[in-house]
Amino acid sequence: MAPADLRHWLALLRVAGLGPSRGARLLQRFGDPRAVFAAGAAAWRGAGIVEELCVALGQPDWAAVDEDLRWLDGATTSSPRGLLTRDDARYPEALAEIAQAPLALFYRGDADLLQTPQLAVVGARAASAQGVENAQAFAAEIARRGLTITSGLALGIDAAAHRGALAAQGLTIAVCGNGLDRIYPARNKDLAHAIAERGLLISEFAPGEPPKPENFPRRNRIISGLSLGVLVVEAARESGSLITARLAAEQGREVFAIPGSIHNPLARGCHALIREGARLTETVDDILAELAPQLRLPAPVVEPGTESAASTIPADDLQRRVLSALGHEAVSLERLIERVGAPVEQITAALLNLELEGQVVAAPGDVFSRLQR
Repeated sequence: MAPADLRHWLALLRVAGLGPSRGARLLQRFGDPRAVFAAGAAAWRGAGIVEELCVALGQPDWAAVDEDLRWLDGATTSSPRGLLTRDDARYPEALAEIAQAPLALFYRGDADLLQTPQLAVVGARAASAQGVENAQAFAAEIARRGLTITSGLALGIDAAAHRGALAAQGLTIAVCGNGLDRIYPARNKDLAHAIAERGLLISEFAPGEPPKPENFPRRNRIISGLSLGVLVVEAARESGSLITARLAAEQGREVFAIPGSIHNPLARGCHALIREGARLTETVDDILAELAPQLRLPAPVVEPGTESAASTIPADDLQRRVLSALGHEAVSLERLIERVGAPVEQITAALLNLELEGQVVAAPGDVFSRLQR
């Protein structure tokens, strides 16, 4: 893209309140951003643009554009930066077809990943230990089968899905709800850098845009719009993950949901989705069988669920860590050791104390469950 064209694209994206629909209307009428700005107020009004936006179009924020250009010029060979506009051949066709498709995407990493078949994996931020393991295991196996894992870089399920894909040497895309000059949440800084190096970070928000709450529902339509389907791993009855699932259904994408314990409040959103018609998902093959008509995928390398990374559960003491690791599912002693990361003798001592306190019950085969109260 010519430098002058890039400047005008950035200026158009910076027009406060314009949005994808009005922006698309102006581009359809005038052809390109430079022509949009050259048209003038009378032509903008003729295109149905309200007076407030006409004023904003007449006063482009060139200083902010210069800041954007400085960010874009900070590209490196290992993690390139760029702007992918609607008139670029690399702009994903599936995303272009959704309602309110973004006018452009800022990116860090390999923009060619946008052309790969993708599965979105989303879920609760305050995920259970079992939910984190499920997200990592499903994402890893799906990535091995040839799909790119797309998610939102949030804590919990999103982060676990990205990590699962990276651990399997697969591909992953993170869709962010803020400008790419900052990482949100900060706890995922290392993960975001790994994705930029080996995958792709994208955002419709210009550099400098903070992670405002209203940005994340907007981000969700991109996550689902890029993907063939959406897998919800854990979700409460009212959650952003269910927004993503609803958007996916409206966009004609497949929706998959992993069921959980009736005692786990984070399973209720998935159960609601299943009642509404989402595909009950127990294995990776449940997903791939549904998507098979759209895909040509390699044969499986390992059995689903056999590759999962141990979750790290911050806690003040060992008993609390054990309770957190038990979650709402029956868990073997071997799996508890993996989850907690403490010596077996310490974990068995903690389990004994928890049994005496009536918080844990043991079953044959060294399997333990957290008692519901």
